[in-house]
Amino acid sequence: MTQAIQQKLSDNKAARWTALIIASVTMMMAYFFTDVMSPLEDMLATDLHWNGSEYGFFSGAYGLINVFLLMLFFGGIILDKMGIRFTGIMATLLMFVGALIKWYAVTFVDVNAIVEGFNLNLIIIEIQNPHLSNLIAALGFAIYGVGCEIAGITVSKVITKWFTGHELALAMGLQVALARLGTAAALFFALPIAKYWGGISTSIGLGAAMLCIAFLAFIVYCVMDKKLDASCANEEAEKEASEDESFHISDLKAIFTNPGFWAICLLCLMFYGGVFPFLKFATKLMIVKYNVPEDWAGIIPGLLPFGTIILTPVFGGIYDKKGHGVKLMLLGSVLLTLVHVLFALPILGVWWFAIINMIILGVAFSLVPSAMWPSVPKIIPMKLLGSAFAIIFFIQNIGLSLIPMGIGEVNKQNTDAAGVTDYTTTMTIFAVLGIISILLSLILLSLDKKKGYGLESPNVKE
Repeated sequence: MTQAIQQKLSDNKAARWTALIIASVTMMMAYFFTDVMSPLEDMLATDLHWNGSEYGFFSGAYGLINVFLLMLFFGGIILDKMGIRFTGIMATLLMFVGALIKWYAVTFVDVNAIVEGFNLNLIIIEIQNPHLSNLIAALGFAIYGVGCEIAGITVSKVITKWFTGHELALAMGLQVALARLGTAAALFFALPIAKYWGGISTSIGLGAAMLCIAFLAFIVYCVMDKKLDASCANEEAEKEASEDESFHISDLKAIFTNPGFWAICLLCLMFYGGVFPFLKFATKLMIVKYNVPEDWAGIIPGLLPFGTIILTPVFGGIYDKKGHGVKLMLLGSVLLTLVHVLFALPILGVWWFAIINMIILGVAFSLVPSAMWPSVPKIIPMKLLGSAFAIIFFIQNIGLSLIPMGIGEVNKQNTDAAGVTDYTTTMTIFAVLGIISILLSLILLSLDKKKGYGLESPNVKE
């Protein structure tokens, strides 16, 4: 996007905040559908007869096409080559189609139908003779996953396009907050809806309907975006815009040779690797180490998303007005390390200490994303931004798959005959990820001073 068009659009406050609302609501509905099945595992076993392996296969199907067929990487190239409107429509349509396939699987497929002779070995999980409904639902979830991840990078580019020079970090923080709200809504309401209003099909159908709305909403955004792009009558600006949007595969060299990009990419891998995989094991940690009753042990780690809904936009606003983006990432990395060190130490095995640690982790989880994502556009040109976000997401997804597998093996080796797990080694590993995040933040701070990325400068231009 050219500076001439950028100024014309960004100075129209109503237009840019309308664009943000459409983009954020799209991702909020997507995040609702992503997690709508998570609370329904027991119902899937009783109503559809899925076993644990089938549920695990279905859950992991989300990233199969993205990772093994590199669709997330290619999605970034499509975004940079074909533009926001084409890619956004494609992504939201894929989400809706995938959702319909998943809804069909849980609604109309015979729950007793078995696919005899089907054998799939994915190294970490083996599926034999699964239910037909499970395979069809997994296919739908995989297609949905392609659309959702591409939609994510498209929305990041949409926000950058409208908010560069303005409240960029705040806008990205608000988008993340609404996405977390979608996750929370799924975890809170999917099970009651399924229990009292028609079963699993009702919850999935609601999610599919929301994605239909998201698809239509993005069409509205495309109309608005096209009209605003065309409203620039300055021929020189149009020429610059055309050049800026022109993408060639050879341009990817500018990403791969950028040290600041790799510092952010690896920081994302390590920091998120110290949060999301930890949450997968946190509930049992609360029971074993902090003597929290099993019935409400999940509430303590479940508090984390709610803190980020408030704090991520707050820290984003600080970055916009005061700057210090790398210092915010550094502080978040320090807090992450502190939390995991405290969890690793054999001290204060009581519930209130665990809650204090989770509150600190919530602050850390707000600090780093609020500064990290708005920093990417400062070091990568607009025409390469889709590819840059796609590479970061791709590497992040690999880490979020491998780290839990490794932690699971460590926990298995540190579990005694009575079934009690010693989490000292596990939490030490997470602390090491935090330490690496600190080092990467310091490297990024040094690179910012040498390269002049402007990561410590405010986003809002006076």
